[in-house]
Amino acid sequence: MNASEGTPAPQDPAKCPYPFPTPVSVPVDGTPLTPSPSFAAYREAAPAVPLRYADGHEGLLTTNWEFARSILEDPRFSLKNWRFPLDRQAGAAHSQVEDDPIDAEAEEALEVANLLKMDAPEHGRLRKAITGRLSVRSSRSYQEQVHENVRRQVEHLLAVGSPANLTVEFAEPVSAYDHCLVLGVADEFVPEFFEIFLTSSPRQRKHDYVRKVVAAKRSDLGEDITSDLIRSDLTPAEIEGVLVLVMAAGRDTVAYMIATATNMLLKNPEQLQLLRANPQLIETGIEEILRYGAMFVTLFPRTATEDVDIHGIRIAKGTTVSASPVAGNRDPQHWEHPDTLDLTRDAFGHLSFGHGQHGCVGQQYARMQLKEAITQLIAAMPDLSLVEAEQDEPIRPFPSELPTYHAGDVIIAW
Repeated sequence: MNASEGTPAPQDPAKCPYPFPTPVSVPVDGTPLTPSPSFAAYREAAPAVPLRYADGHEGLLTTNWEFARSILEDPRFSLKNWRFPLDRQAGAAHSQVEDDPIDAEAEEALEVANLLKMDAPEHGRLRKAITGRLSVRSSRSYQEQVHENVRRQVEHLLAVGSPANLTVEFAEPVSAYDHCLVLGVADEFVPEFFEIFLTSSPRQRKHDYVRKVVAAKRSDLGEDITSDLIRSDLTPAEIEGVLVLVMAAGRDTVAYMIATATNMLLKNPEQLQLLRANPQLIETGIEEILRYGAMFVTLFPRTATEDVDIHGIRIAKGTTVSASPVAGNRDPQHWEHPDTLDLTRDAFGHLSFGHGQHGCVGQQYARMQLKEAITQLIAAMPDLSLVEAEQDEPIRPFPSELPTYHAGDVIIAW
């Protein structure tokens, strides 16, 4: 969804259906901790502004917290990417997909079980098959094992020696081990998971891997997502499609937030000191960390299925609308001093996990992982310091439907 940077000159308001120059672009000059100032300009102009998408059509971008929540929770906005088929993402040539073929079974799995382009009731039926394992209560049942995964990785980081790449030596492995845990990936398959899902790999290899994991799990069911899917009434194609998606999604978000949280705390030493003095503050402070360092520049675009009036703006049927968690989380109409990190703030209601029926299904498990990682890391390294962070420089979001910030290499010393 990337467009060229910059804002065009204002148009005659009488000729513009929205109170802002048209079209604008998704700004690419921000960083995870310092979002682009263009977001503030867009927000001050209107609840939603015209946006030119990568394929040339125009829709809307909202940087307003309240407007974004209204769009994301309204069933009249569809997640079906009519403009952006997932096998032909914006910014990616169709030939790239043709050069990475998958077999007929994989094609079927993607067609019948892609939660990222489904609405109710199909979306709810598939999502229900995995939500039980990711509830607050179920997530807590994994806490001991997550704690051990983090402890082991802290020991590894210390053994590597100072300085070290926090992203590579800690954040990525922690997120991957925890992901395998809740998915129920057997130990002998974990190294291959790292090879396939932490690096670029052919699409067919992902599907072959999922089939292997499912085949092994059928004779050894446990308390995990893969076992729950096998026990469900989902078809083999649906099981494969859901697993390919959940194996690829979510893990990178946790790795990003571990690295970004460390960066932000080291850049706000008074907040780090406050957390060290009050470790229990992480229980609610994690919400402020998530608000302040949101990963998603925009969420998957929604499409209005009928004419809709939202906060004084008429959105015509067929209009594509994108909501920005990064911008919504810095909306001064909702957050006092939004550009200040304050771990004592009530930051519940942020948009970092999305909102509504398509909100991140694994957010409770992610919270638990992040709290464990941050708590153990700062406790083990009382003299922790930042050497450099790649994410401090503007990193152009990937040319896809879902522009995101990335952790990059965060180098620490102790």
